[in-house]
Amino acid sequence: MALEINGKVIETDEEGYIQNLNDWSPEVAEKMAGEDGCELSDNHWEVINFLRNYYQEYQIAPAVRVLTKAIGKKLGPEKGNSKYLYELFPYGPAKQACKYAGLPKPTGCV
Repeated sequence: MALEINGKVIETDEEGYIQNLNDWSPEVAEKMAGEDGCELSDNHWEVINFLRNYYQEYQIAPAVRVLTKAIGKKLGPEKGNSKYLYELFPYGPAKQACKYAGLPKPTGCV
């Protein structure tokens, strides 16, 4: 499977996660979101950028429980809760947000 963005082909796995993390760009996230019928807002980007920084520091994509707790510490309790994150990423905050952020599928996600 693959995405095509600005004439460049970006390889993805069968679930749509990009194969090479260096292929990620904001345009990749916008394209993935568009295919899901989602328009990325500033709140989405806040979570996506948080995840990219988290991955850069820890070399792992966090599962939803870890993600919720870490976002709560960094962005405040009003954003560090499942309800808020599921409103932004209805297909699963960890899975969907990591996909848009160009990260591997979080461990523990089925």
